[in-house]
Amino acid sequence: MSAALTAKQPPAAERVYAHVKQAVLERRYEGGTLLTEGDLAEAVGVSRTPVREALLRLEAEGLLKLYPKKGALVLPVSAQEIGDVVETRLLVEEYAARRAVPAGPRLIGRLEELLAEQKAHAEAGDLAAVAVSDRCFHAEIVRNAGNHILDRLYDQLRDRQLRMGVAVMHAHPDRIAKNITEHTEILEALRSGDADEAAAVVHRHVGWVRTLARGEHR
Repeated sequence: MSAALTAKQPPAAERVYAHVKQAVLERRYEGGTLLTEGDLAEAVGVSRTPVREALLRLEAEGLLKLYPKKGALVLPVSAQEIGDVVETRLLVEEYAARRAVPAGPRLIGRLEELLAEQKAHAEAGDLAAVAVSDRCFHAEIVRNAGNHILDRLYDQLRDRQLRMGVAVMHAHPDRIAKNITEHTEILEALRSGDADEAAAVVHRHVGWVRTLARGEHR
């Protein structure tokens, strides 16, 4: 039985990769933290070889910087990265919001579900889950546009969006309620069939990410 369970486990490098990536995205490993191979090997219960493999993969994704014989530094989110992500999101999401009008019952129903999830996670104080439901709300509107190339482009922003979202909520807890309010406004604009209003609300909402993450607003 134990052999069968062991066989079903993901490869060691995959387990380390998932452990570190999740911790970075949820800010349990914050920017500037130095991770050592020994500590990670002990935390996940593996040898150092798969740890090195996982860290190389995470470095290629831009989350870590490796330093030989020292470890891996968790890279902080830069102002340049924030600006690039927000600019790309605005281009994709404003277009998708306009394409969503008139919104069908399937899209409206799914957005209502995600909004309810976000409220429940906020009440529970689970910021990582709030960030996931927040991102899913926007991704659902993008997916509804029916452009598979845009879908793939938007999915490439997933990790950066989640990490920025958690960082903003840690720094500005009041923003959680404002995000929910703005999501409600987006939903109502789509429900009413007002494409201009939907795009305008998306622009204001996404634009705040850049302002807040840079610390320009208190």
